[in-house]
Amino acid sequence: MSNQLEALRQYTTVVADTGDFEAMQVHRPTDATTNPSLILKAVQKDAYRPLLERTVTDHPGAPLQELVDRLLVAFGREILKIVPGRVSTEVDARLSFDTKATVIRARQIIELYRLAGIPRERVLIKIASTWEGIQAAKALQAEGIACNLTLLFSLAQAVACAQAKVRLISPFVGRIYDWHKKAAGGQWDEAANAGASDPGVQSVRSIYRYYKAHGIPTEIMGASFRNIGQIRALAGCDLLTISPELLGELAAGTEPLARQLDPSTAVQNPPERIVMDEVLFRTTLNMDAMASDKLGEGIRIFSADAAKLDALIEQVRVGASADTV
Repeated sequence: MSNQLEALRQYTTVVADTGDFEAMQVHRPTDATTNPSLILKAVQKDAYRPLLERTVTDHPGAPLQELVDRLLVAFGREILKIVPGRVSTEVDARLSFDTKATVIRARQIIELYRLAGIPRERVLIKIASTWEGIQAAKALQAEGIACNLTLLFSLAQAVACAQAKVRLISPFVGRIYDWHKKAAGGQWDEAANAGASDPGVQSVRSIYRYYKAHGIPTEIMGASFRNIGQIRALAGCDLLTISPELLGELAAGTEPLARQLDPSTAVQNPPERIVMDEVLFRTTLNMDAMASDKLGEGIRIFSADAAKLDALIEQVRVGASADTV
C-alpha cells in the first residue's frame, strides 16, 4: 500500500468524523458521522454559514426544533453527495433520557430526509447509549430505521445494544484514554499505555471479541481517537470514524499497517454470553466509574453545544426577520 490510510481500507471501512465537506473530498471516506459539536463548529465558518442562513430563510415560520433538524439534514444531504455510504445524524442529546421523545425526533429526521429524496438506508440515527436511548433504538430498528448508538464506553452498553438489534455502535477510544490518563495523574506511563495496551483500545477489542464470538451482526465503529497508534491497534474493526487531522496523518504515513482484529481469532475461547436487563445495565454502568463519568460528561457537552446551536439559529432568524422589515 502507498500509505497507512490505504492499508487500513483493506481491513476496515473508513468513516470521516467531521462536518467539513472539503476534508471529506480529500480523504474519500465511505461513510461520515456528525454530532452537535461538529455541526456547531462548521456553521461558524464562512464556507458553511450560507447553509445555516438558507435553512432559516427558507422556513421562516418553522419552530426552532424543526429548524435544527432541517439544518442537520441539510448537512447530511451535502455529505451524501460526497460519500457513497451513510451519514449519521444525531438526535438532540438533551433527549438522552426520554425514550418517547427520542423516537419522535428520530422519525422527524428520517421524514425530512425522505422529503429530500434520501432513502433511509443511507441514514443512521445517532443516539446516546443510555438505557432510554437503547430502548428508543430498539423501537426504531423495528420500524426499519437504522441507529448508531454513540457515547458508548462499556461492554454493558454494547451488550444492551446488541440485544436491541441496533445497526451500529460507536465505542469511544480517546475519551476512555483521557479518563484513565487523568485518573493516573503523575503515575501515567504513556509508553506502557500505548497501542494494544491503550485502555480505550482494550475496551473496543473486548466488545469486538464478544460480538464476533457470539455472531452478533451489529457493526462496531471505533470512535474518538487521540492518535494514530490507537487507530493502528484497531485495524480490522468493522469501521473506524476518524477526524480529518488523523486521516491526514495516516495518509502521510508509509510504515506497514497490519490487521489487528479478525473475526476468526475472536471466536477462540469465547466470553460468556450476558443477558442484559435494565437492573443489570444500570448496576454495571454505575459500578464502572469511567463509563458512567464519560457518558454523563458526553451528554452534558453535546447538550450544551445543542443549546448553542439553538441560540445561533435564533440569532440568524432574528437577523433575517429584521432584513425583511
